[in-house]
Amino acid sequence: MTLRSSLVLLLTAASAFADVRLPAFFSDHAVLQRDKPLPVWGWAAPGEQVRVALGAQKSAATAGANGRWIVRLAAQPMSKEPLTLTVAGKNRIEIKDVLLGDVWLCSGQSNMTMPMSAFSKIPEYPDDLKAAEQPLIRQFGAKDVSAIEAQSDIEGTWAVSSAKSVGGFSAVGYHFARALHAQTGVPIGIVRAAKGSTVIEMWLSQETILTTPGIKPLGDKLRAAMTAWEEARKQAIAAGRKPDAADFPPHPLSEAGMLRPRFATRYNSMIAPFAGMALRGIVWYQAETNSLHPQLTAAYPAAQHALVNSWRKLFGDEALPFLYVQLPNYREVSNDPGVVENWALMRESQTKCLEIPNTYMAVTIDIGQAGDIHPSNKYDVGERLAALAMHHIYGKKEVVPGGPMFKAMSVKGGKATIAFTGLGGGLIVGLKEKRGPAIAQPGGKLQRFAIAGEDRKWVWADAVIEGDTVVVSSPQVAAPVAVRYAFASNPEGANLYNRAGLPAAPFRTDKW
Repeated sequence: MTLRSSLVLLLTAASAFADVRLPAFFSDHAVLQRDKPLPVWGWAAPGEQVRVALGAQKSAATAGANGRWIVRLAAQPMSKEPLTLTVAGKNRIEIKDVLLGDVWLCSGQSNMTMPMSAFSKIPEYPDDLKAAEQPLIRQFGAKDVSAIEAQSDIEGTWAVSSAKSVGGFSAVGYHFARALHAQTGVPIGIVRAAKGSTVIEMWLSQETILTTPGIKPLGDKLRAAMTAWEEARKQAIAAGRKPDAADFPPHPLSEAGMLRPRFATRYNSMIAPFAGMALRGIVWYQAETNSLHPQLTAAYPAAQHALVNSWRKLFGDEALPFLYVQLPNYREVSNDPGVVENWALMRESQTKCLEIPNTYMAVTIDIGQAGDIHPSNKYDVGERLAALAMHHIYGKKEVVPGGPMFKAMSVKGGKATIAFTGLGGGLIVGLKEKRGPAIAQPGGKLQRFAIAGEDRKWVWADAVIEGDTVVVSSPQVAAPVAVRYAFASNPEGANLYNRAGLPAAPFRTDKW
């Protein structure tokens, strides 16, 4: 290489470093958050002046010593008309076709990341394609990557919903966005950042795992694994080998298939790059992998609490709404009224997560599939998530947000009376067929209620709707002390709904 060519390369590299650049999220066809201060950030040469304009708002910043800059544009109202985001320093960037609407981060594991095209064989798919010409619904698809250290950017592009593009959209995310947009008219952007077969711990930052009192046992195990991992790395280097996965010792939770480098890796690669992004809320569909291991199931409420709090801090909103999906019915049907299966225990752990402020759970006990962990009815999942958002976040109190949930039990005269919240106009015996709400089944009999006395022997119970309660009894249990409803992996036939056609959440009154 000649001296001249070397100088050209150096000058080219210096020029590239000096160019203002943006994270991939700020790109053509983006939906950015309305009605909130809007952070816009990127990189430039240290000390470079950067000017940013969007709609009626302008601001400027100076790149720091590390080249990073950030501006915060004042809040602007919804814009269905395309805007141009302009960023200028020594060079000029124009991001075109930008809308101002509501941005939802959609994260979790496979049931969140699975695209519409994965369900192309279902009868409704042709109609879904016809209805997909929705230019105000858009998705940013984050690349599936993993990292040991927190990243500042992630590859991905915005896609405008159409019959040609919607096949690549998260099925849950799309149906959620479609339902929201249909009811509000607001442009909806979904940011799909999800990965199959991941435990919730992979979506927590390493700092969160190590410093959150509520998950201290997990932090202790991670700390021990880190020490062992570092020692193995040193030994590999001392032996003249390049450290690789074969040199890492198993993590204490190795039955979950986790090695130390996989802890926090999805947070590092797929959440950290969006730090500070303005959002309307988060949609979370995860827990399948955690349900495989009893200790991860038991620790799930503390882990989700840590995730919600740390993500809210990351995005600068202590009250950021968090919607999540409770696991659906799955696996073989058990006819044992006393069976306790880990899948059901995970649903119970998910219900406990409702204690976290400003979180809302969609019940899907009636739209799963016995032999498929990836049930095809993502339409109803999206509809139920949207109902939660419409009621609790968009203030449409006329929208029933969910189905009945256990409130209290009283016992008198050999009968247990169960009271509920989420009555939605009253309790019904419901029949769920295909998409949409369940319909009332006059003369139908409630199924999947079990009852037990002090002997802890469970039997199937007679259950009858009386007003806003369900009265549960059995001639085999003279003095009931506990009731369960749909407390199994696949409680086929569970049919308690409210008049809005939304299912009752599974519950148990015992802790046996």
